[in-house]
Amino acid sequence: MDEIEGIVEEIIFRNEENGYAVVSVRKGNTAQTVVGTLPFIKQGERVRVFGAFTTHAVFGKQLKAERYETIIPTKAEEIERYLASGLIKGIGEMTAKAIVEAFGDDALNVLANDPGRLREVEGIGPKRAAIIAENYAAQQETRETMLFLQKYQITPNLAMRIIKTYGSNAVTVLKANPYQLTQDVPGVGFRTADHIALSMGVHPSDPHRLRAGVTYILKDAAGGAGHVYLPREKLLDAAQGVLQAPREEVENELKALALMGEVIQEEREDCTAVYHRAMLDAEKEVALQLVLLQRAPRTKAPKFTNEDLDAFEEEQGIFFEAGQRRAILQAAQSPVVVITGGPGTGKTTVINCIIRLMQREGLTVSLAAPTGRAAKRMTEATGQEAKTLHRLLEYAAGEDDALPLFGKSEEDPLKADVVIVDEMSMVDLMLMRSLLKALRPGTRLILVGDADQLPSVGAGNVLKDIIESRVIAVERLTEVFRQAAQSHIVTNAHRINSGEMPILINRDTDFFFERRESLAAISDSVCALATTRLPGFYHIDPVRDIQVLAPMKKGEAGVWALNRLLQERLNPPSRHKKERLSGDNRFREGDKVMQVRNNYQAEWSRGAAQKEEEGLGVYNGDIGIIESIEENSLTVLFDDERRVEYDEAMLQDLELAYAMTIHKSQGSEFSTVVLALLPGPPQMMVRNLLYTAVTRAKERVVLVGSEGVLQRMVANNKTAQRYTALAERLYRLDSLGEGGDALKWMQ
Repeated sequence: MDEIEGIVEEIIFRNEENGYAVVSVRKGNTAQTVVGTLPFIKQGERVRVFGAFTTHAVFGKQLKAERYETIIPTKAEEIERYLASGLIKGIGEMTAKAIVEAFGDDALNVLANDPGRLREVEGIGPKRAAIIAENYAAQQETRETMLFLQKYQITPNLAMRIIKTYGSNAVTVLKANPYQLTQDVPGVGFRTADHIALSMGVHPSDPHRLRAGVTYILKDAAGGAGHVYLPREKLLDAAQGVLQAPREEVENELKALALMGEVIQEEREDCTAVYHRAMLDAEKEVALQLVLLQRAPRTKAPKFTNEDLDAFEEEQGIFFEAGQRRAILQAAQSPVVVITGGPGTGKTTVINCIIRLMQREGLTVSLAAPTGRAAKRMTEATGQEAKTLHRLLEYAAGEDDALPLFGKSEEDPLKADVVIVDEMSMVDLMLMRSLLKALRPGTRLILVGDADQLPSVGAGNVLKDIIESRVIAVERLTEVFRQAAQSHIVTNAHRINSGEMPILINRDTDFFFERRESLAAISDSVCALATTRLPGFYHIDPVRDIQVLAPMKKGEAGVWALNRLLQERLNPPSRHKKERLSGDNRFREGDKVMQVRNNYQAEWSRGAAQKEEEGLGVYNGDIGIIESIEENSLTVLFDDERRVEYDEAMLQDLELAYAMTIHKSQGSEFSTVVLALLPGPPQMMVRNLLYTAVTRAKERVVLVGSEGVLQRMVANNKTAQRYTALAERLYRLDSLGEGGDALKWMQ
């Protein structure tokens, strides 16, 4: 690690929000530029900075700081320069000189331990002495807090967030319970807090640690595997593995969490289910709201008939098959309906007919989808504006970045008579809860999606659970239309979904298979296809029109490796392109990137410099292009024309997106998909993963890999179980009947 020590000569730039700074540090006759998160650094301070030297294309050699410490001066001359820098409110150049003349090398000791003596200095009265003493004490407190935090390898970025959260109480809070960080400081998870706690000497069996660990396992199971609850034994096994603590002690703290009401244990037929309270509340409320919506009286009931459908067919020059007719009529008859089916089965045609007939009846219709890309596709397919669910529900910033707040709720519900949501397989439990809370009694809800695709990234399996409950009307479209059947993408998607091998004919088709056995050969072919072969043959843009997918991130032909290779070929280094290093990513102007975590606080603008429209929120899976890179920020233009400026702290949520995992591609549609078929563990290489990848392609798909891997994925229909109970809750609640005490059941 590189290190420099010297006087902070100049603060060239500072971002007060995130602590990022560009400073000049002078040692002797040499000045060195230092960049990084340098909260509270002041001109005139003597500092020791640790980091790594880099060479910027424009600004030359710089030290990228990882941490720094302030060195308190001891000589009168240094002390005078330190005090004259404006570091302490109430002290300017003349006052600094007077203080040092009065106390010499002992000046800082007087300020710290006997500030009353400042009144001995000419021109400093009691009031001014008190102000100077108070400000010096605050500076010292901040410095001591920074030194305390850095002692436990806490980065300046995190240290700043901790100090902004707790202020002067930071050290007290951390000494009392370092795991409080996971509750109060955005972006701090259990493993970070645990590293700090153990470094501070917290005992591995400390109750705070064990409770935080159990809570972490539940939250990680929701965010990582989509579980709404965990069986008690599985939770204890996982917690033991993470905490390395005796099982009896972990069980005791689980009981304590239950007594405190933070977790709920519910007896089921096959296990004791352990819920985080927020998840249990959400699951119960989704079940209740769906049943109440189903039973609510409707003042505006559309009356579609087969004659209406006949007229629509003639008007549009189309033909509805029997399943489509049932789906359209069911949308008129049922307050809540699910329309599901694979590619080419006419879901879009059904949606278009429902919209037109509802509007002819005088009903207002709102269209929505979980992601920006899905909403854009829905808009293009229907000719009417579709919004993301977050935009439809009017996201409003809240104090907790993990849980969004929406302007639309039971207090101010949506005014639409009909709400149609596409790509429902992507909607998780929490988002479904927010949607249902925003619907007025009597609103018609139409849920559209492919139940055979991968489930949502977030917790729950909402679409599948609703279908399996048999409480809500479901119409499954199965007939593939003649025009769609001419596409090998559609034909092979249905073959894969039914457990049959796809037809691997590479002539005059939109479905190609390139046999490659080794990882190196797969990687070479994927990169050649995405950068030269396909763009050259089809005259398409390799960045905007082609998406490389892979089942996993790691490995020679995984997403991370492919992104590095594709970046070098599609957007190589240039003196005309600025770069920014963030963790393992080297971002470059022109790079294709993706947001990998919901950030409800991120500000965006849409339009030219006048910012015609502004809002909050950038979401997991959003894809865009890096427009510009500045010294302390990076600007991304997303597919839906939202422009977001990223600071240093936000960059951890951004990744290159020339290649992405199949899971991240959910809800998106790409002109051309190149899929790297890599060998992997059976629990990952499953049929619905392959099915989801193939159905992301609109015009053509190329599979690259071994036929054996392809055969194993088609045969492997053992999808990972998600622990949810929504289907059962819906069934039980519905079985209470109209006179059942649903609210009592909710308790």
